[in-house]
Amino acid sequence: MNALRILSLAFLIPVALPSCKSAIPNREILGQGFPAVVGESLAGERMELPAHSGPAVLLVGYAQDAQFDADRWIYGLLQAKPTATILEVPTIPGLFPRVASGWIDSGMRSGIPSEDWASVVTVYGSDAGRIAEFTGNEKPRNIRVLLLDSEGRVRWFHDRGFSAGKLLELDQAIRALPAQK
Repeated sequence: MNALRILSLAFLIPVALPSCKSAIPNREILGQGFPAVVGESLAGERMELPAHSGPAVLLVGYAQDAQFDADRWIYGLLQAKPTATILEVPTIPGLFPRVASGWIDSGMRSGIPSEDWASVVTVYGSDAGRIAEFTGNEKPRNIRVLLLDSEGRVRWFHDRGFSAGKLLELDQAIRALPAQK
């Protein structure tokens, strides 16, 4: 229970501060290139997004409350066994979160099994802001689900919450893309 409180505080403080700013309207981004950003996995690996190594599903979140939505997408995707990389991308804009990133990442690690750390890539600061500008951040409890092709272009996008029908549509879109560049 203590680890859960730490994890909750780790997300609540940095996410609450930027949420005082006005929301960025959600956008239609199909066919557009994902912005080049840098994040770090919970395993400590620096990661450039988009990776350009094959199809990838990015589950972009702007609020701690989005984890419930993210988990439903992850469960469904893992059952579908897609030929795409799946990355959960907590996106935390602002200066304070960047300063507290070690503490925030430590809180997330305490609630996530170590075998999953490489698939959680946190993006902080101005790079996080670029992602928010790209997708919009209205209704932050909804995960932004993006399917990127090997060139980093958005081939499928959904930002209205989990839907079993949309999961099937995403699975078909993944299977229609070449697996590797």
